[in-house]
Amino acid sequence: MMDWTDRHCRFFHRLITRDALLYTEMVTAEAVLHGKRDLLLGFSTDEQPVALQLGGSDPKKLADAAAIGAAFGYGEINLNVGCPSDRVQEGRFGACLMAEPELVGQCVRAMADVVNVPITVKCRIGIDDQDSERDFQRFIDVVADHGCRLFVVHARKAWLNGLSPKENREVPPLDYERVYRLKAARPDLTIVINGGVASIDAAVQHLNHVDGVMMGRAAYQTPWVLADVDARIFGDAAVNPRTRADVMADIANYADGHVARGGRLHAIARHVLGIYHGEPGARGFRRHLSERGVLPGATGDVLREATALVEAAIARREELSQVA
Repeated sequence: MMDWTDRHCRFFHRLITRDALLYTEMVTAEAVLHGKRDLLLGFSTDEQPVALQLGGSDPKKLADAAAIGAAFGYGEINLNVGCPSDRVQEGRFGACLMAEPELVGQCVRAMADVVNVPITVKCRIGIDDQDSERDFQRFIDVVADHGCRLFVVHARKAWLNGLSPKENREVPPLDYERVYRLKAARPDLTIVINGGVASIDAAVQHLNHVDGVMMGRAAYQTPWVLADVDARIFGDAAVNPRTRADVMADIANYADGHVARGGRLHAIARHVLGIYHGEPGARGFRRHLSERGVLPGATGDVLREATALVEAAIARREELSQVA
């Protein structure tokens, strides 16, 4: 979710769900150690619970980056061993590390030795020709032996040669059963499934077999799917459930603060485009944000205007349905 789940995206998602664990976009250990930390790691306490996802392969650098992340207040440090992009491979981290389970384990141990928050791993079910169930099980066992107790498993293998990152999210077939079998074989581990989960109904079905579900693209592209998470997954039904309009009012106020501090509205508006997905007026909502959200001096009023347009279209639909 690089370039997607930044602090503005996470604040927006937290307005929709109180209970779901949110993840940062992947940040390299090198960037944490040598980059602008406040920009890379800064977040609002309103985003909690939130996990920091790191990329890297040097145990010492990852340990130092994890310590910095924990000091910022993140409640979990997640090592990404599942990203298949070329620039990630060139840096010797991401999915290519699944070929080196002992090194991944050393990274996990180094981080766990310096922080008091959980160290978790996100991985694939295999890479290239190393994709047998035995290879996958060995990877999990070796890394678990170094102290990792929670694995987020994208239920696709990754082709490091021949497929683009986008194709690696879509072309290799999903194999949920392999992840289910991992949980059955290792009931002592917490196993979270990822990949192609587009609805809460699907998440509920997965929870019959594993401990948790990670939603990525669906949560970003159709964020209102998260509105059912608290009640259906966590049993935390609100007395007065919030509406899309409530969320948009809050994010507009948040945007005003961001703009007042010198920020651009587009940095926030780009994350909310899908909240009215499937509703009448959704196209006009997106067009209004896309055209006016990028203008110099744009404020939260652009969000309020777009919301008014789509809510009016929804109200007209309700009126027509009552007449019919």
